[in-house]
Amino acid sequence: MSSEEKQTQKLLLVDDDVSLLRLLSIRLTSEGYQVVSASSGNEAMQSLKIHDYDVVLTDLRMPGMDGLTLFKRLVDLGKSTPVILMTAHGTIEDAVAATKEGVAGFLTKPIDHNALRQTLENAILAAAPMQGKGWATNIITRSPCMQSVLEQAYRVAQRDISVLISGPSGAGKELLANAIHQASPRKDKPFVPINCGALPENLLESELFGHSKGAFTGAVSQHKGLFQQADGGTLFLDEIGDMPIPLQVKLLRALQERKIRPVGATTEISIDVRVLSATHRNLTKEMEKGRFREDLYYRLNVVNLVLPSLTERAEDIPLLARHLLQQISKQIGVRVNGFAPDAMQALVTASWPGNIRQLVNTVEQCVALTDTKTINLHLVKQALSSTRQTWPTLAEARVSFEREYLIKLLKMTEGNVTRAADLAGRNRTDLHKLLKKYELNAEQYR
Repeated sequence: MSSEEKQTQKLLLVDDDVSLLRLLSIRLTSEGYQVVSASSGNEAMQSLKIHDYDVVLTDLRMPGMDGLTLFKRLVDLGKSTPVILMTAHGTIEDAVAATKEGVAGFLTKPIDHNALRQTLENAILAAAPMQGKGWATNIITRSPCMQSVLEQAYRVAQRDISVLISGPSGAGKELLANAIHQASPRKDKPFVPINCGALPENLLESELFGHSKGAFTGAVSQHKGLFQQADGGTLFLDEIGDMPIPLQVKLLRALQERKIRPVGATTEISIDVRVLSATHRNLTKEMEKGRFREDLYYRLNVVNLVLPSLTERAEDIPLLARHLLQQISKQIGVRVNGFAPDAMQALVTASWPGNIRQLVNTVEQCVALTDTKTINLHLVKQALSSTRQTWPTLAEARVSFEREYLIKLLKMTEGNVTRAADLAGRNRTDLHKLLKKYELNAEQYR
């Protein structure tokens, strides 16, 4: 980072050690940063409510509000400012745990000058795509892999090219597409999304290209399609892999000629639309099976951005969970302060097959059902269980099968344990043990 770039970077330095605060302030000012000092967490918090900073460098252990609490309060304010913790050797374990909470990094005391310089530059550069631009304010992340995607997204947003966003269901593909639109020269024009897998072929064609009056039964008036509605802006085609082949042909023609023909019309209409698309499918395999046109694939996939799953960006889970908790509790009028430590740990270590969409549902359920100001572990486990859509383990499958098998046996034999044991190829004692294990009462089936 050049000295000119540093002169535009505003840094908040927080430490209750006044002599260290003065020394670091002088050092960082000489590096070219604009430095504002605060001698306590509370003083820093007041400054953060009023001013925006590019990075916060704070001591971990301070009287009153410590560095980690300061970070969490900053998240609660909805700010994505990177926070770096300074810590003595005795609290390194705490600092490592804090990085899992989403802090940008930590430095051990005494502070090494080169490490300080590098850590600050890395944190500021990683956060640069989101800060001061407003285009990605709805995307909350500290994850290096997600930040890399955002950096690529910002670069391609400036170029009027088609982008294919790949990634698992629920990972936030539409959110990223909207952010690309907001970062592009088309941001003042419409962003129009459509899910290509949600409509049958005839309706999807009408929605995309429009139709003239009388084009088909029910077409009582002329209808402008989404291409026309998005004119000058961005059209986002979600789940493009689900589009039927005949429509793929018409879409390709529209992209090549920059013209559309509404259903039932005899004339073409010129369009100026940037197309972003997304899919959770492997389009290479879809092409091999003849379900997706190769020429359309290369037209849409000028640049491919791959969104990571939530488990690949697990360091973002605490940030996302706290943000969602604040947002949802405000929406439904429930006062909730946060998650208990073991509840947050359960969220961080969950498998998240439904990705961010599942996390939203989980937090919604926790907020709706809590009767305390802190979400406890039991509520999180309950919500995870109800939103989980995973293949059972072998042990889980065996337990489920055995119980259902025993229930069918009892129904077939009308609760006669001797006959049930014969059918199962077991003796009565073994069968009684199994019935007791699964809390089944033979008398209820007589």
